[in-house]
Formats: sequence, C-alpha cells, structure tokens
Amino acid sequence: MRQPSVAIVGAGILGCLVARELAGRHPEVSITVLDRDAIGSGASRRSVGLHMPRGASARTRRMSADSHAYYADLKARRPGLPIYPVGATLISDRGSASGPGGDYLTQACPSPAGSPEDRVAAGPADRVMMIPDGCRAWRLAGCHYADVYQLGQAIAADLRPRVRFLEGVAVTGLVPRKDSVTVHTGTGERLVADSVILAPGPWLSAPAWAGQVTAFGLRVKKIVALHIEQRPHPADEAVIFDPQDAFLLPVIHRGHWLFSYTSQEWDVDPDAPALGLSAADLGAARDCLRRYSPALAQACGAGRVFCDAY
Repeated sequence: MRQPSVAIVGAGILGCLVARELAGRHPEVSITVLDRDAIGSGASRRSVGLHMPRGASARTRRMSADSHAYYADLKARRPGLPIYPVGATLISDRGSASGPGGDYLTQACPSPAGSPEDRVAAGPADRVMMIPDGCRAWRLAGCHYADVYQLGQAIAADLRPRVRFLEGVAVTGLVPRKDSVTVHTGTGERLVADSVILAPGPWLSAPAWAGQVTAFGLRVKKIVALHIEQRPHPADEAVIFDPQDAFLLPVIHRGHWLFSYTSQEWDVDPDAPALGLSAADLGAARDCLRRYSPALAQACGAGRVFCDAY
C-alpha cells in the first residue's frame, strides 16, 4: 500500500507549523516542505511576532484565542523556545471610561493604568509616553513576542528527519491529477503528492500557484518597523497605540526598541529591489510617534521593511 503524502510549499513559520501539526496528527503521512530559500528567510525573518489577545471581529477573536493557547502550549512544552512574554500598556481613545471596547479577550484583562493626566512609564529615553487629550492608558496581560526566524528553525530541527525539508528548491509548477498533484521544481526533480498545501507568504503571484490563490482576494501590503538604538531593560513593556494601530516593543534579545506603524502601501512585489526603508516611511513613522513622544520620533532612523499577504 502506497504511503499517503503531502507537500507544503513555503518554509516560513506557517509552513513549519503546518508540518508540525500534520506530523503530530497523522504519523502515517509522508511530509515534504519546499522553499526557494532557507527556512524562515522570507517574511518570517523580518517579523517580531507580537501577539495581543485581541480581534476586531468575533471570528478574529476566536482565531486570536486559539493562537494564544497554541503558543502558550508550545512554550510550556519547550521552555527554551524564543517566545517572550511581555507586559503592555494600551493607549486608547475608545471607551475611555469603561474600557477599550470588546476587541480584547478576557486573557488581556484590561485595567486602568492611571488617569488621563498621567504619563505612561514605558519606552526608552526618558521612559515616559505622553497620553494625548481624549485618550486613556490601560494595562494589558497575555501579550508575547517571538524571534520568528529562530522559532521556525527550532520547529524544523525538531521535525527532522520525520519531515523532509527541501531548502533552496523552488516550485516551478503544480499539475493536479485525478488523485494527486505533481510538483515540478527548479532542480528538475518531480514530486507526486496526494495533496499540496500552499504557504507562500507574500509570494502570491508566483506562476506556479497564482491561479489557485486569486479567488481568495489576497493582497500584499508593505510592513515597516523602525529601530530605536537604545537598550531596553528586561522589565520594559510594550506600548500599543490603538488610534494609529501601531506599537513600540522592547526587543530584549536584540538589544533595541522597535516601532511599527501601519503602512497603507498595497500590492507590493516582495522581490522588488527598491523594497527598503524610504524617506516617506521614515516621515510617516515619525509623524505617528511624535504625538506620544517627540524625542523618540527623532530617534527613529533605521529599521526593517518587507511585506506580507492579507
């Protein structure tokens, strides 16, 4: 009897976690993960993996709760994984008297951090954030961030040799058959699998699968995060700016702070040579952060830029 098989295209954090779940639930299945680059070298390598127990809709709140439980279990099973709990302060202009609204799950336990006249004791430099008029600070629990690249590496190492990883092997074609899919690769090798799972990150327009993903209405958006070259203290916490959908994070293991704001630049090509930090990106970041800390806004001068699928 032929062994059932699955091919996973994309070895980012999502592809690695899919392989982990398949291997754990279906020990009889042969699993191959292919990536045109090394494991976690795409969007995963640029991500800080900040997780907040929140969601803008009932569906995303359920997904957030599942994610929270999943990563908590992962950390409990492997305490050495690069997943770092972090305290957080939310600066919100919604529900200033009764709370930040229903977006946050019970795990977040929102509680007042002080009166609107107070300052938030968080962040580098003078370690305070101004709270703008009409806003209020709230304490949040249950947040964490991760070194997503190293996390993917650790998961892949645990899966070998149960799972076969083909790094540096591009998928050039997918040919569905009646009961299988033939996977063509840039090395000339052909794999035949019962099913193929696509986890390509922002590479949605790759010819091998562009036709299969079009119907989902996915788009690729630019992601910008600025680095602030000031060393955080191990007890420092994140600050979440709800009105701007932005956050300031102490990246303890790297020794600097990171400020991420929401870019609205869509339909980005992940292979574009010009995909880097621009003067416009820097200006937008400073404009966003200046409302809370002019000193920190000026401290933003470098960072990371990439994109991902939404």
